[in-house]
Order: sequence, then structure tokens, then C-alpha cells
Amino acid sequence: MTTTTPPNVLRTAFQRSVANYWNAERDPVNLRLGEIDDLYHHHYGLGAYDPSVLAGPEDTRDERIIAELHRLETAQADVLLDHLGAVAPADRLLDAGSGRGGSSIMANRRFGCEVDGVSISEYQVDFANEQARSRGVADKVRFHFRNMLDTGLETASRRAVWTNETTMYVDLVEAFAEFSRVLVPGGRYVCITGCSNDVMGLRSKAVSRIDEHYTCNIHPRSQYFKALAANNLVPINVVDLTADTIPYWELRAESSVATGIEDPFLTAYKEGSFHYLLIVADKI
Repeated sequence: MTTTTPPNVLRTAFQRSVANYWNAERDPVNLRLGEIDDLYHHHYGLGAYDPSVLAGPEDTRDERIIAELHRLETAQADVLLDHLGAVAPADRLLDAGSGRGGSSIMANRRFGCEVDGVSISEYQVDFANEQARSRGVADKVRFHFRNMLDTGLETASRRAVWTNETTMYVDLVEAFAEFSRVLVPGGRYVCITGCSNDVMGLRSKAVSRIDEHYTCNIHPRSQYFKALAANNLVPINVVDLTADTIPYWELRAESSVATGIEDPFLTAYKEGSFHYLLIVADKI
């Protein structure tokens, strides 16, 4: 699939640099995991890992770790989908920053509904659309080269919107204004994100290292709630997932797909300068 570039998708030099990063990205930590069942994620994992994957024959050890990392990442997406509320087959959803499409495909499989994903990476959009076609769901799961700050979707057209580790690439007030616009009254927004702990002051060295690695701009925790309130999005559930994601990073550090960013994540989480949050908010 060839995507024609709509005007003004990439508005700033920062957005162009982010798009360039993800257009070029072919990291085994994403691709090798997705090859297990053709479900490609661009986020991290939740839950305790099975310690038996570190035991057993050495020649298959890495394969076991890869499979377990993929299971934990899929479990994370399931946790997000669990919080979308009552979604009917006739509803439409938005995956803002949809990556290679894994979460959107899971949402369609669970709810039978239509899902639109948006990404500023043309490579990701093409990859995800091919995944939808290969699964026979391209009539209900579609991916678009668009900016999550200006999706082009109809006002009050979405039952739910989610972001899965993508809000660190956008201005939160602008993003939440767009999500509020496309949500129906009473619609739901679900966010899983890493955020800096502004109780501790400025971002730590470890958090700054994560920013640099992913060409992103991690927001302080307080900014999320200010931006939600400014856009008629009222939190109904906030869950600190930090302790639940640490095992994923510890296991990933033992794998062949480790990228070197594992230590900064573990340091930031364990020192308390970085939190992994689930935020659920309803539009009023």
C-alpha cells in the first residue's frame, strides 16, 4: 500500500524527527515478538514472568524469553481493553498512535467493532493495514497517515479512544482536546503511559535517557490531569502499574532483543522518578 501524504500531517520539526525515527525503525524487540502470532505491539508488558523460561536447555532459552515477553505485552494490551467499558459491535473506536496495529486488531477481535488507527509514520500505517488485510478485517480495522492532534474524524463519532505509550510525543492539551472532540458524550478515553514524578522535581537522569533514546518528551504526571480537566475528561480510575511492569524489563534485559534502554527504565522505576500509569476518563 502506498500512502499519499495529506497536507499538514507533520507540522513541526519535532514531529518530522519522530516520523523519521519510526519510519526507519526495524527493531527486533518489536519484530521478533510479533512474528510469534503476527500481532505486533509497540508497548511494554505487564505481570510476573514465568521463571521457568530462564531454566531449561540453553539453546532454546532465548526463544522462551521472546515468547514470554510477547505474552506480557499482549497482557498489557488486554488490560487497556478491559477498561474501555461497554463497547458494542456497532461502535467505532480510535487508536491514537497505532504503531504496527496490534492493539487495534485485538480490539476488533474482542468487540467486533470498527477501529481507526492513526500514526505519523507512513511505514507503520502501511504495515498495520497489511496486517488487517491478511486477517480479513480490513473492512473494520483501518489505519491512516494522520496526526493524532488532527485526526480528520467526525465530531462525536467514537465510543472510546485510547493511547498506549504515545502521549509522550504530543502536547497533552492539544491531544486531549482532539480526543474530547471525537468522543460521544459519555465516551471513554483510556491511557497507558510512562510519566515523570514531578513530586521529585525535574526529570531524572534516567528519565532523560529514555527521552533521548525514543526521541520523545516524557510529561510530568501532573500535566495529564490538568490537560484532562481542561478538556472535559473526568478521571474515574487511575492505577499505578509501575510494580507490574518491572518484571517485564528485568526479563527483557536477559534477552537477545535488549536494546540498552532496559537499565534506565529499571533505574527510573525503582528510584521512583518514573511511573507507569493507567488513566481512565469519561467525557462530560
